[in-house]
Amino acid sequence: MTAQGPVLLVGTTKGAFVLIGDPERSHWQVRGPFCDGWPINHVIGDADSGMLWAGGGSDFHGAGIWRSEDGGASWVLTRLTRGEMDDWAETDAGFAAMIGWRPEPLPFAGFTQVWSLCHAHGRLFAGTKPAALIASEDGGRCWHRIDGLTDHPSAQSWQPGAAGLTLHTIVPDPADAARLWVAISAAGVFATEDGGASWQRRNRLSNAAGHTGHDHPAAPADGEIGHCVHAMVRAPGGQDILYQQHHHGVWRSPDGGRHWDDITPGLPSTFGFPIRVHPRDPDTIWTIPLNGDMTGRFPPDAAAAVWRSRDGGANWEALRAGLPQEGCFFTVLRQAMTGDDRSPTGVYFGTNSGSVFASSDEGDYWREIARHLPTILSLEVLDPA
Repeated sequence: MTAQGPVLLVGTTKGAFVLIGDPERSHWQVRGPFCDGWPINHVIGDADSGMLWAGGGSDFHGAGIWRSEDGGASWVLTRLTRGEMDDWAETDAGFAAMIGWRPEPLPFAGFTQVWSLCHAHGRLFAGTKPAALIASEDGGRCWHRIDGLTDHPSAQSWQPGAAGLTLHTIVPDPADAARLWVAISAAGVFATEDGGASWQRRNRLSNAAGHTGHDHPAAPADGEIGHCVHAMVRAPGGQDILYQQHHHGVWRSPDGGRHWDDITPGLPSTFGFPIRVHPRDPDTIWTIPLNGDMTGRFPPDAAAAVWRSRDGGANWEALRAGLPQEGCFFTVLRQAMTGDDRSPTGVYFGTNSGSVFASSDEGDYWREIARHLPTILSLEVLDPA
């Protein structure tokens, strides 16, 4: 794959796709589907090596991670756990031949999907459903479990969200390989500062006036913010500023998750899934509020808007130009919003109705650059710039 513009890596319910942009980010080619049509929850890439990885699976397939060393032209699967197809194939030689199945030992049991991927400091991490963190030191061929998280004293109290008990977000420290944050729905935020040997749970409210907890099963009113974090990002720079879109709003931490402040006021709802932070400005963030947990999970008034703050969440503005303003009932899922590192930065999101929208001016104006894809589960950028 050769490209001079950004490349969008798309995970969907029916395989992985690659969208190749031109240098002006005005024209896009859609390639795919890849990964044999597996449900792919997350696709990432390494700009230095050109490697791509796609994580997914299902009850039928089991969990696995695909990798491509040629920009997506060909893919190799590393299977991690058994699925229903293994049970069928063991007793049906015809079915086994049809899918090319052969008996092989698999390294794990107990999870059915890979939900998130992260490549940092030469290591590849994967988050699973049910929640566990695994790592690879060889680019995704061999994997081992990070037992320090699995064995955390709170693990028996973790409760599944609506999509299950998922480790859906992995956030590295770009300057320190020993530091990592993860988010689990619905268990909250965890951080390690010793490479995964030990973990701290980081869901505390700050001491700001009015922070009294929440009345919700996933949000115990005991001095913690709710455990049902939907997405989390780390701001650029060395200040350990984190943002999360939560089941109950948008929150900001100035200290790596040790304390959280509610920055939801000014948004039209407390519910949403994705959040994105500017690659150079720690105070610029984007999110996509939806109309609520139980009322449809689509844009308020069925009119799409991306909301942007330029001051760390103190004030918000709705960005609607180019987005549908009538009869819009799509959902944007937790991993389906991303951005490039160009100037001005590009921002992108994908919908459960199979559209990808892009802005090349930090959200002021939007265009639909792909449509009729399967349900979009994730978007990431691989940018050669």
